[in-house]
Amino acid sequence: MQPAHTGDDGSSSTNLKKWGPIAGIVLVVAAVVGLVVATGGDDDDEVATDTTAAETQPDATEPDATEPDSTEPDSTEPEATEPDASEPDSTEPDATEPDTTEPDQPDSTEPDAPSGEVTYPLSFASAQEQGIEVDWGERCDTERGTVALEWYFAPGCYAPFDGDNGGATSGGVTADSIKVVQYLGPDDDPIISYLTDAIAVDDSNEDAESTLRSMLDMFSNYYESYGRTIEYETYVSSGIASDEVTARADAVRIAEDFEPFAVLGGPALTSAFADELAARGIVCIGCTPGQPQEWYADRAPYVYGLAIGAAQAREHGREFIAKQLIGGNAEFAGDESFQSQPRVFGHVYLSSSPESPALADDFVGGLTADGADVVEVLPYTLDPATIQQQASPIVAKLKSSGVTTVVITGDGVAPRDITREATAQQYFPEWVLVAPSLSDLTAFGRTYDQDQWANAFGVTHGAVPVTPEESGYYALYRWWTGEEPPAADTIGVLIPNMALLVSGIQQTGPDLTPENMNAALFEGSTTTPGITQPFLSYGERGYWDGVDFSGVDDAALIWWDAAAEGPDEIRKEGTGMYVFVDGGTRYLPGEWPTESALFDPAGGTTIYDTPPPEETPPDYPSPAG
Repeated sequence: MQPAHTGDDGSSSTNLKKWGPIAGIVLVVAAVVGLVVATGGDDDDEVATDTTAAETQPDATEPDATEPDSTEPDSTEPEATEPDASEPDSTEPDATEPDTTEPDQPDSTEPDAPSGEVTYPLSFASAQEQGIEVDWGERCDTERGTVALEWYFAPGCYAPFDGDNGGATSGGVTADSIKVVQYLGPDDDPIISYLTDAIAVDDSNEDAESTLRSMLDMFSNYYESYGRTIEYETYVSSGIASDEVTARADAVRIAEDFEPFAVLGGPALTSAFADELAARGIVCIGCTPGQPQEWYADRAPYVYGLAIGAAQAREHGREFIAKQLIGGNAEFAGDESFQSQPRVFGHVYLSSSPESPALADDFVGGLTADGADVVEVLPYTLDPATIQQQASPIVAKLKSSGVTTVVITGDGVAPRDITREATAQQYFPEWVLVAPSLSDLTAFGRTYDQDQWANAFGVTHGAVPVTPEESGYYALYRWWTGEEPPAADTIGVLIPNMALLVSGIQQTGPDLTPENMNAALFEGSTTTPGITQPFLSYGERGYWDGVDFSGVDDAALIWWDAAAEGPDEIRKEGTGMYVFVDGGTRYLPGEWPTESALFDPAGGTTIYDTPPPEETPPDYPSPAG
């Protein structure tokens, strides 16, 4: 079916706070991932709109696949196809449909075995290469080499485990279980409420937990966890997203009261939670706003991000601007007088951590080196009480300095006040998105001044969405249960972190330790490049300098069509949508073209009614009948 070229505002909801950092999440395909609290300070790490939670996909020989945003961030043992009722099952990046990375095991964790002898972990591809015969069981599609989930990005099969798994290989791990804790934020966090008051999201914590447990039940039936069942617990914090003291105290309580192997999620605007967990040797996924890669390296092998790194996202923006905007006239501005003038740039960015100014300086320095005329660099803070007052002087400075092109890096709410103020001051420049955190989602774009946003375009790390009923976690949940997910609006945000964890468990094998899981994720294969999910990888792959601790690596180009009609990332019909250039084609660093079809409806895509043929999932009977 052809892609549709086509949000409604609603009452505020505080439920999104529980997903903490949007980090996960950019991930991934359905773009719902973007609904998290993507304000992520120095991270402006973006969220993948249903970002396929970070699951990595093997090469063609081993279709281990995954799907943030998160940011879309899968496993729990096959034998535990029916987890003990006493143990909560659960877990789940549109951002996006980020799923989790499922790389082939490194040699260190999957040594060659004599023909006929299984050494765990053993992937389908490795078994084929070594000539080892395995009884894969019904959970494996042996024609594709992937688990038999009705999901294009399903991971590769791993040999069913039989034998001694080594027992208590790490903290939170026994011979029978793996303790995992899900962090949930308080219901009355004013910062998160501020971020989500522009869109209508009805999912509750109860809905989220029910959805997670059903998905964990599915993962338990299809993923290998080597004789262990995930023992899933939830922890509800009393602190707001930026409360560093409470965040650190929460981490201590979780570590001492639950003694988990891993924690999923965390407060959105402080790294204290992740820092404390790492110091105690506990894995945490999507539990901090994005940080510089050096920060993750200092805490390896415990902390993982699902979204693209803050500096990495800006590198994509710099390359796009250098190749397509610098040296040209501001032809997409709303002010006709700007359209015949050479571009003069201004940079507006969210300052939410000590690293924010340094990131902005590096970004602007790079643009200047590329030949850009940057005359204003203006920070703002995410303060519900002052954002409107901040908008007025920001716009005044941009206008008085003759800025034709505003490069904006920030959250999903501030552009609402800034664009309204721009119209009030009769200032109509080009608006260029770089390292966006939620502002690249249609649900938020509809809340901005439409006369201004009609001139908006830029880089997104989320993927072109597909109708939820047809693809991604929403469709997978319906296939598994026969019902709509209780957390229908936010399922793409909920799943990615758990998806990355369970994929990592499956790839690591019986000897489950943070170090071994790190090797499995960093040395295995990457995800398969696609249109409806971001590309994810960890480790040293050549895309970035040094070791990469963030998931998403690629990006796409979008522009705002104020007249397009259709559903947003949470299935709300409305007018105004982002259009993905060239059907959602994605670019890795160094791949950006020098020309593109910005504001050209031909070839533009807002949403696919059904997945592209090459990404259509296989058809398996629903377990729900």
